[in-house]
Amino acid sequence: MSDPDVPSQVPVECPGCAEETPHEVLKPGGHATVQCTQCGHTHKVEVPEPTTVGVGVVVSQDGESYTTTLAGEPEETVATGDEFIVETPEAIQQVRVTSIELSGDRRVEESDLEHAATVWTRVVDNVGVNVTVHPKDGRRDETRSLKVYVPGDYEFTVGKTESFGDDEIEIEGVQVRDEAADTYRHEKFDHDGDMVYAKDVKRVYARDTKTAAWSAW
Repeated sequence: MSDPDVPSQVPVECPGCAEETPHEVLKPGGHATVQCTQCGHTHKVEVPEPTTVGVGVVVSQDGESYTTTLAGEPEETVATGDEFIVETPEAIQQVRVTSIELSGDRRVEESDLEHAATVWTRVVDNVGVNVTVHPKDGRRDETRSLKVYVPGDYEFTVGKTESFGDDEIEIEGVQVRDEAADTYRHEKFDHDGDMVYAKDVKRVYARDTKTAAWSAW
């Protein structure tokens, strides 16, 4: 079985071409056997082993968090808003970068892996969305909150009526999370047909379609 960390081709000086050309790696190792893709000349050359670094990742989900590691080449970059898969003994989850910390507790929007100390993320394949619900009669001074759990690609559309358990609500507005703001043209949407994916939602504002008022108890 081939090693996925060993490159299939490397650029090296070819004795036959007398210049640097792409070479296919026939036999990997410290002194690899390579073949020029231009003239077919086969020779040995020292191929440096790929270097990887591991960066600590904090994964947050619904008020809880755990740590794992992101591995990659030192020059690879990670930026706020990036999404990738993390794997732990408990689960495989898709996460989005919310913040990057360098040494000295300095926060940045983007960094290469070599200089990143901690990458802060949150789970986005399944998310909990906070919803502020107004009574059916439209009063804003009596509201209640609920939290709904949906897939990250669930669509919240302004003007659409949704049912979650015993609740039936009409969506009146959607506020976008800060790290997803560049993906959308506004930070808050309140026109019929406006749509935001659940993983990008900071809060949903809705009207109860069943009950005009409710008890504070």
